[in-house]
Amino acid sequence: MRVMGIDPGLTRCGVGVVEGRVGRPPTLIGVGVVRTPSDLDVARRLLALEQGLEVWLDEHRPEAVAIERVFAQHNLASVMDTAQAAGVAALTAARRGLPVTFHTPSEVKAAVTGSGSADKAQVAAMVTRILKLDAAPKPADAADAVAIAICHVWRGSTTNRYAAAVAAAKGKNQ
Repeated sequence: MRVMGIDPGLTRCGVGVVEGRVGRPPTLIGVGVVRTPSDLDVARRLLALEQGLEVWLDEHRPEAVAIERVFAQHNLASVMDTAQAAGVAALTAARRGLPVTFHTPSEVKAAVTGSGSADKAQVAAMVTRILKLDAAPKPADAADAVAIAICHVWRGSTTNRYAAAVAAAKGKNQ
């Protein structure tokens, strides 16, 4: 199963693609961020985010997309920007018929580190160890996106089985 993990953000949207299955160490396919210029208005930044995610989807062809669920923060403007970025990510994947799943930050942390209250450094260290990388993906948004993708692969959710069935059916029809 190839999964694209997305850590939504309007300035930096982390993107990580892994391939794997339940019970096996995943393989890193790609990692990075989609950036939008802060001098653009929000609508144009959302459009730039969509275009950047389209490039990632075209290049890496995931079978499913996992997005970090937005949680309440003290800064309402930041929450709104993040929620809008998450919506654009979900819409972009859904237009392609890809299954989209949202995972909470604590769910991702628990899947990758064993603790739902792990900090960013612990998550990055475990992503590095799990994928046998020389260094953690940078910036932190990219490492978080990879953790989201790993969480999704390892959970072995119904969504994963559905995506695998869809991929198998596409292969038979081609």
